[in-house]
Amino acid sequence: AVDESELLTVPDGWKEPAFTREDNPKGLLEESSFATLFPKYREAYLKECWPLVQKALGEHYVNAALDLIEGSMTVTTTKKTFDPYAIIRARDLIKLLARSVPFEQAVRILQDDVACDIIKIGSLVRKRETFIKRRARLLGPKGSTLKALELLTNCYIMVQGNTVSALGPFSGLKEVRKVVLDTMKNIHPIYNIKTLMIKRELAKDPELRTQSWERFLPKFKRKNLKKRKEPKKKNTKKEYTPFPPPQPESQIDKELASGEYFLKERQKKRKQMEEIKAKQADAVKRRQEERNKAFIPPKEKPALKTKKASTEKKIDIEAIKEKVKNAKKKKLGALPEEEVKLKMAADEKKKKKK
Repeated sequence: AVDESELLTVPDGWKEPAFTREDNPKGLLEESSFATLFPKYREAYLKECWPLVQKALGEHYVNAALDLIEGSMTVTTTKKTFDPYAIIRARDLIKLLARSVPFEQAVRILQDDVACDIIKIGSLVRKRETFIKRRARLLGPKGSTLKALELLTNCYIMVQGNTVSALGPFSGLKEVRKVVLDTMKNIHPIYNIKTLMIKRELAKDPELRTQSWERFLPKFKRKNLKKRKEPKKKNTKKEYTPFPPPQPESQIDKELASGEYFLKERQKKRKQMEEIKAKQADAVKRRQEERNKAFIPPKEKPALKTKKASTEKKIDIEAIKEKVKNAKKKKLGALPEEEVKLKMAADEKKKKKK
């Protein structure tokens, strides 16, 4: 008896045997070809790497042609081609090259355990500004979000224009597509990255492989915190009245009320001309007033009165004169009188002691 869990899991290190000429010795019956267009800015790069592309496809006996005038790449099978799926891989290779994927990464599609997925994101968002913001969110600051996604899915991801090109194993491509589409639906990629990290750890445990992982995975709720935008013009409902509004007066009624109806055609024209001339005169007068404003001098500010020096404090001239006299009597470097007397008294005491 074999355990069912062992049948469900693939042994570590197992690989599907490669397809060789012995599997299909007679080759293909019909010639197949695929062509794809490329943008003008990819022309210089494709010129450089085209010999490498031809060499890589030549190993699988597939011809490749580059048409720079038409701006297209074509791959065709030959009589020596034995692998029927080689032309499909060659088609994916030229598609990736057209979508700005470097040749070093794109050539991996020729391997058996590598697949590719080109996700179109241009038509998923209506507004161009919103689309650019969500695409930048997928990249993250300095490409950190995209790098984390590449490490978790083991895929190479290239965001270019309106498409996202992914290259790697089938299981990783499935996750990449889900994250990209969720990001375009305004779900931040960090939530999917957290889920992928948890799944990666759970996959290491052999007991949990056959169990459901829903209890371990986080559940994120969407919160719409934006308030409803209020309209600029608010329509206020008028009070209900059972009576209909009064009928507006017609032009004839207005003319009858003003007496214009009974005037002759000449008189009406004269009145209209008088009204036009009156309006013109008002306009000319207003225009002249605006022109005259430039010739009116601005009002000058009143000059500030300087405060007179206060004569309250009187200077004592006599006291200053006495100070000057005392200063003249003193010799420069001489000691004051009190110190001289004390010095003389000290000298006399010394003489007496002797």
